[in-house]
Amino acid sequence: MIRKLTKNDHEKVMGFLSEERALNLFIIGDIENFGYETNFQEIWGEWNKDGHMIAVLLRYKGNFIPYAKGPFDVEGFAKIISSVENFQILSGKEDIIDQFSDYIYSNKKKGMYFAEMIDGEALGLNLDREDIRIAEDEDVDTIFSLRERIEEFSGSMASRDSMLHSIQSKTGRTYFIKEGDIAITSVSTTAENSMSAMVVGVCTDTDHRNKGLASRCLSALCDDVLKEGKT
Repeated sequence: MIRKLTKNDHEKVMGFLSEERALNLFIIGDIENFGYETNFQEIWGEWNKDGHMIAVLLRYKGNFIPYAKGPFDVEGFAKIISSVENFQILSGKEDIIDQFSDYIYSNKKKGMYFAEMIDGEALGLNLDREDIRIAEDEDVDTIFSLRERIEEFSGSMASRDSMLHSIQSKTGRTYFIKEGDIAITSVSTTAENSMSAMVVGVCTDTDHRNKGLASRCLSALCDDVLKEGKT
């Protein structure tokens, strides 16, 4: 049985998602930050005949993320997704997403690797924090200008508004280094929640590469996240 979830389901939902908390950081973060009753976010759950949750589907605007630990009603989820006019992206674990191929057509697929940091000491983080700053509202323009100069980010959907929102809502943070008034390296997190954070936007201006600047920023950021009990 598939039904829309409410705040009354929160404890069971988080218990279900937290077993793979890093993989589910977007679902967990969106639920913690926006809840179950907004016009841009909806969450559905599937329950088996014994009353146990077996799958979750989250809609954030036009983006959908399904999650399951075993067999689930793929067709039922696909009907929900197809009913949304502004459907844009279906993302998640490859073995789950592949099951939708018979129901949702797409000629685009982008695979990514996944890595989780749980122990900074084992990786020998460089904790030299000289010149490293944590971005505030007034730093967004110089950091975003840096990203616009990076060729590899040319197709990014990120925006100044989304970066500003992440800082203000504390769903993300950015560590950066400046030369004069210009940001020359930065690293960020997104989808931060009580359990985990995702690293994004690691970049250094072309003229300042191979000096370990991004590595120092990333080390400082990861050290702080780990100290907060997150992965």
